[in-house]
Amino acid sequence: MDAVRLIVTSRRALAGGRGAPEIMTEVWQAQALAQAIGSRLAVFGPPELRGEALGLTELAGRGCGVLQVPDLADGDLRAAQLTELGDARQSLMHLGSLLGEVGIALVGIASSADDEATYWQCMEAIDAADESRDRVLEMLRRLADRDQVLPEREAG
Repeated sequence: MDAVRLIVTSRRALAGGRGAPEIMTEVWQAQALAQAIGSRLAVFGPPELRGEALGLTELAGRGCGVLQVPDLADGDLRAAQLTELGDARQSLMHLGSLLGEVGIALVGIASSADDEATYWQCMEAIDAADESRDRVLEMLRRLADRDQVLPEREAG
């Protein structure tokens, strides 16, 4: 499945999450998907994105690592369903939105956490999602810079 479809599916699932355990599962799914997209971009993406894509892979992996691994049925891991990136810009724009929504969802859970462990787990996951989103925004900036240089070369 292509990246944008998987991201849209994740955004819908996150928005429809009922209760902290379900939302935390969707946060983990989103981070795993960000990790998979980063890995694909690092290998197959435009050369100017590869360093940032590796960073995204590491940060999203950290985001998964601070959360409890959800008990998913076979075939439910969205990241494993990623077969193609499609347009890098489109994928990154959607991924940036998803990671922003992840942060917001985590703030909601942290605000109502009954125990300190959940609170700190959310804080670490918020940090990882925010840093992952920063990497995505940097990659979008690099794509915009590249597109700005290409027309200048063609005109010259």
